[in-house]
Amino acid sequence: MASMVAERTHEIGVRMAVGATEWDVLWKVLSRALLLAGLGVAAGVMAATAGTRLLSSQLFGIKPNDSLTLVSVILLLLCAALVAAWLPERRAAKIDPASALRRE
Repeated sequence: MASMVAERTHEIGVRMAVGATEWDVLWKVLSRALLLAGLGVAAGVMAATAGTRLLSSQLFGIKPNDSLTLVSVILLLLCAALVAAWLPERRAAKIDPASALRRE
């Protein structure tokens, strides 16, 4: 996400120059991060569900389809994705639009 935001600093500067607020920029970046994280979580849940039969003999003290563990991991991954997107976005939103436009 940091790389994507760094590559799109010029675009963010243009958006802010034409009147976008910091909230608009934040929402654009966070929605992209949530989309990517959601796709990754969906693929991971499908892979984990398919792999439970293979790993069920290796699990001790936990059921293969333990929903609490699955939900906890999903929430942890989504929070990590939000933090990974929020930190570079805050840096980019603080850039003066004129200086972002001059860089290119």
